[in-house]
Amino acid sequence: MAPIRVLPELLISQIAAGEVVERPASVLKELLENALDADSASVQVVLEQGGAKRVQVEDDGAGISRDELPLALARHATSKIHSLDELEAVATLGFRGEALASIASVSRLTIASRTADSPHAYAIRAEGPRIGEVEPTARALGTTVSVSDLYFNTPARRKFLRSEATEFAHCDETFRRIALAHPEHAFTLRHNGRVSHSLRRAPLGDRAAALLGREFFDAALPVEVAAGALRLYGLAGSPQVARTRADMQYFFVNGRFVRDRVLAHAAREAWRELLHGERQPAYLLFLELDPRGVDVNVHPAKTEVRFRDARAVHQFVLHAVSRALAPGAGAAPVAYADLAPAPAARPTAVMAGVQQSFALAQPSAAYAAFVAGAARAAPAAAAADLQTEVQADAAPPLGYALAQLHGIYILAQNAAGLVLVDMHAAHERIVFERLRANLEAGQIERQALLVPAVFRAEPIEVATAGEHAEALERLGIELDVLGPDSLAVRAAPAALAGGDLPALTRAVLAELREFGAAQALAARRDELLGGMACHAAVRAHRSLTPPEMNALLREMEATERSGSCNHGRPTWYQLSLADLDKLFLRGR
Repeated sequence: MAPIRVLPELLISQIAAGEVVERPASVLKELLENALDADSASVQVVLEQGGAKRVQVEDDGAGISRDELPLALARHATSKIHSLDELEAVATLGFRGEALASIASVSRLTIASRTADSPHAYAIRAEGPRIGEVEPTARALGTTVSVSDLYFNTPARRKFLRSEATEFAHCDETFRRIALAHPEHAFTLRHNGRVSHSLRRAPLGDRAAALLGREFFDAALPVEVAAGALRLYGLAGSPQVARTRADMQYFFVNGRFVRDRVLAHAAREAWRELLHGERQPAYLLFLELDPRGVDVNVHPAKTEVRFRDARAVHQFVLHAVSRALAPGAGAAPVAYADLAPAPAARPTAVMAGVQQSFALAQPSAAYAAFVAGAARAAPAAAAADLQTEVQADAAPPLGYALAQLHGIYILAQNAAGLVLVDMHAAHERIVFERLRANLEAGQIERQALLVPAVFRAEPIEVATAGEHAEALERLGIELDVLGPDSLAVRAAPAALAGGDLPALTRAVLAELREFGAAQALAARRDELLGGMACHAAVRAHRSLTPPEMNALLREMEATERSGSCNHGRPTWYQLSLADLDKLFLRGR
């Protein structure tokens, strides 16, 4: 066995570089964090050949004094922490004191800096293990760090670098993360002499629109919730801007971009019933908490964290994002500058039978009374002269119905322009939210059927009905076993009574048989209710009258999460007058 030896300092630095400096983007991250920790207001980034040839970061921060320049290249030398207590409550982006030394060990590095009390700037150069002398140089207040020829002395590692385009894409993403987290700073990024980003100091909303796109910003919902030492704010993308990949998910903890399982799971759960298939949510979220409540010293790249009370953080984030995503389709847009916790939308109290009427051939008396009241309150709802009735200060958010298209879509006019509504998807969400609210309150409204719905059933379905009678009662379904191969539905939830009750009952029995009553009513509650709502919602090609269409629009405005159905599909889409003008080239 070989004897134990102390490793040479250069090898120690290169081992550390293997953890910290994975590629040019890793260098850029460390240099940007140092620039921000130096209280700079403006940061300039210059890249050549995707960063493999050169990564340069220039700031106007406090600078490094002449005497401290050699220390900046020493391992574990830092001005940011001095004790274990400070390490356990890190408030800066950098703190280990090994980044510059690690980078210098695998590159040609130059630091030029000037402090406020110095008559001129000083520079120091390093090339692998060789560190030069401090020399006078010229530059204004602040620091410039230039890293050239990355991995010039470790060719085996240089071979692992990808194409210039790939390495630049990683650098660009690193730049975006830092710039999103610090909108109070100005940033510029140049690659091969061309300006890629020029960002002035701006509010977070403007910075998000500049880096993530106007489409995301316009369709995002503001998040602003605080509870004790926890605060979550930012933008939660609506289902309309969901993506096929998880490439627009930005989560920051105390200003630091992180990839954390606790936070990622909380976000997925918040969007779970809003997204269709494998669609991924888009979000820009910032969590603030006491630095002592999170350990950032668990990963070399500092992208992973460990919370002292992970469960509390998970629940806080889950409920905060769910609340932001809950407003109804009629919720007024909120400017990011005006972020404030908004009261959750509550379904309006409408007369019994409104939802039922959408699936019935003949509206109930209660529904007719509701429609009559709506018509008296808003004459345009009875398809009068909408051009005169729909005024900017009078029209509801989703406007008034104009027509029905192919028995599938509702066309409505509001103050902004034209609204397109998928009537089945919209009604499905309304029914689902009503069922869930009633189930949680233990008050599923049942409607007895004058004529029981009798249907042929398989023996396994008959057995399941007898075994899970109590669970069916809780769901508002009353079943009778008429024989070995027949069942009768005698009562059903009021919101579903006009639907296809045999099909609905078979679906519920299948869920109960496969997962059991406890599992079906707990972990799979939403899936179960979603299936019930889907069976009960108004079907495609069902002709609706103008009062029925307008009643559906008003219910959408009052229902939480009505921007998407239970499967995550959008329920409505707005076409502004400007959008319509573009289609017809008006004004050109």
